[in-house]
Amino acid sequence: MRFRDITRGLALLAALLASLPAAAQEAWPTKPIRMLVPLAAGGGVDMMARLTAQHLSDQLGQQVVVENQGGAGGTIASNQVAHARPDGYTLIFQSVSSAVVNAHVYKNLPYDPLKDLVPVTLAASFPLVLVVTPELPAKTLGELIALLKANPGKYSYGSSGVGTMPHLAGELFKSMAGVDVVHVPYRGNSAILSDLFAGRVAMMYDGPPTQLANIQSGKVRALAITSAERSPVLPDVPPMGDTLPGYAIPYWMAIFAPAGTPPEIVERIAAETNKAMKHPDVTARLGAIGTIGIGSTPAELDRYWHQQLDYLGKIVKDANVKPVE
Repeated sequence: MRFRDITRGLALLAALLASLPAAAQEAWPTKPIRMLVPLAAGGGVDMMARLTAQHLSDQLGQQVVVENQGGAGGTIASNQVAHARPDGYTLIFQSVSSAVVNAHVYKNLPYDPLKDLVPVTLAASFPLVLVVTPELPAKTLGELIALLKANPGKYSYGSSGVGTMPHLAGELFKSMAGVDVVHVPYRGNSAILSDLFAGRVAMMYDGPPTQLANIQSGKVRALAITSAERSPVLPDVPPMGDTLPGYAIPYWMAIFAPAGTPPEIVERIAAETNKAMKHPDVTARLGAIGTIGIGSTPAELDRYWHQQLDYLGKIVKDANVKPVE
């Protein structure tokens, strides 16, 4: 065999080998995809993750398996994904609490929340709603503020943990209203609700997906929502900003992947999520629970994520939320 033929053969082999990763990426997905949820099953985030996973499974032709892994404010699940192989087969569906607030609240994390995870798509959002026990003698947010000012330190509000969005919602309320309310952190919403129904805590912040039935049945009284606009499913509940101008606490859910995941796979997941959020079935189901489906591009989520890091970081600092060791 002539030298020129050998050289040409090696060149062809090199070209073939170089093309293999691209071909493999184009074939994605070829096996089931894990989607971790850093919370217990049954809440609004878990509900959204499962609805999203169902439609992604149908669209991608591979099952998207939701795995609940709560604990440590979502850092256990986030750490798993941060150190997973960046091949598009391990994702995290997380809320603003773990995606943003953990970066400000937790020290000595085993991963870098800003460098080890890459934004994929902003999936959905809904406002939080401030609910109180029906026995509380306050029918409006203004009446609640007056009651709290007349009884400093007497009443408490429950949250699903230090640094969660319900916690920050309460701290921003305390600061802007100038009231003294005791924060009681719990491990989950079911425990808060038990104490709220029994009158052991006076109030809590939660999403419409898990509170609509309680509000409609009269088990709790809704006083205000944390978004700037009213919610279609709670048209009679005013924004907190009507009483406290400038008050805003967003609650959103997004998909992140391990850093180093090929950009084409990240873009594909974002595009497929966008498609899922526009499906008539998804639109109807989300609308019924007061949630807006989004499905952004990775670049749009990246910009919004960094804006939220700045905005919520200031609230954490101003409220003197102590870092979790």
